[in-house]
This record gives sequence, structure tokens and C-alpha cells, in this order.
Amino acid sequence: MELEVKTLDGAAAGSITVSDEIFGLDPRTDLIHRVVRWQLARRQAGTHKAKQRSEISGTTKKFVRQKGTGGARHGNKKAPQFRGGGKAHGPVVRSHAHDLPKKIRALGLRHALSAKVKSEVLIVVDNAAATEAKTKALAASFAKLGLSNALVIDGSDLDRNFCLASRNIPAIDVLPIDGINVYDILRREKLVLTKAAVTALEERFK
Repeated sequence: MELEVKTLDGAAAGSITVSDEIFGLDPRTDLIHRVVRWQLARRQAGTHKAKQRSEISGTTKKFVRQKGTGGARHGNKKAPQFRGGGKAHGPVVRSHAHDLPKKIRALGLRHALSAKVKSEVLIVVDNAAATEAKTKALAASFAKLGLSNALVIDGSDLDRNFCLASRNIPAIDVLPIDGINVYDILRREKLVLTKAAVTALEERFK
């Protein structure tokens, strides 16, 4: 598959041949959904906590005699049915993460990339570098490329000026190739890959 390469100013910079096994698949939403669920579950804090009756501070004295009151046979007031008592079957601190095979994770990433190509919202640029850390200049370059909501993926080493200039632009994310993931790809309208990122992806999925 041939993809057009552009410069940051929107000019043509040739083309690049990419693997159909990475960018030319027929996207499967079920695989992509599984990977996104796995990602969001892993990052969920799981710090919710309610005290059970054994954790409530208070007396354990039997507050009413066993017989003769005509009411229920209660023990102490830390029971769940009383105000201030412990929560029955309440939330506890735990991890929400679940397992997902590596092959499914890799396949989900390939299908997410293919989905961007199929939707014609994937742009390949020759490099992501700026001569100076000026947000205004970089925003003008993004406007020429038609980028208002995008994820930019570069090689393993990010250009410092590019990162500084882009971090104040709303809805623009910049990640190294090591940080590429399905959720961030899908949450932005367009995906921008540098030639270095494409080469790294090809090596990764060999």
C-alpha cells in the first residue's frame, strides 16, 4: 500500500510503501473494543471503599435485651440496617485490570491503524520537528494540514521544540512510538505518523 507523505507545511514530500498487514486490514470493531476495555480497566483507580461492620468504631454491647421487647433480636448497632452501621457488601479497594492476550492487543492496534487509513484520516509527515518552540508557528502549520484534533506519533526520540510548541494547542497530543495505543488513536479525529514512526511500526510487527 502506498501512502502520501507531506511536510508540516502541507507540501507533498513523496510517498511511502507500508504493509497491508498493518494498515490494510478490514477493521474489526469487536477487537478494538476489547483492547479499549482492557486499557480503561487497567487505569481505573479502584480506590473506592466503604467500611464494613467490623471496621466501624463503636461499642459491641447488645443494646436491647433478647426477649420481652416485642421487637427483633438485635446485637450491636454496627449492623448494616442501622444508621452509622457498616455497609453490607460495599465496595472494597481492588484492581479492575483483567488479562488480554498479547496477540489480541497487537491485533487491536493493527486494526485501529487500518481503521484510520480506511476513514482517510491518517496523515504521514516526513518529520515532526520545529526550528523554535513557538506555538503560533506550529498552529499555523497544523492549520495547513487541516489538523484541529489529532494525535501525532513520532519515533522514539521526540523533538523538544515540537513538544513545547504543541503542548499548548488544544486537542493535540504528541507521543513517541513506544507510547502508541489504541485508546489514544481512537479518541482523536486524525492520526499523524512520521516516517520514523511508520518504520518503527513495520519493525515491530515483522
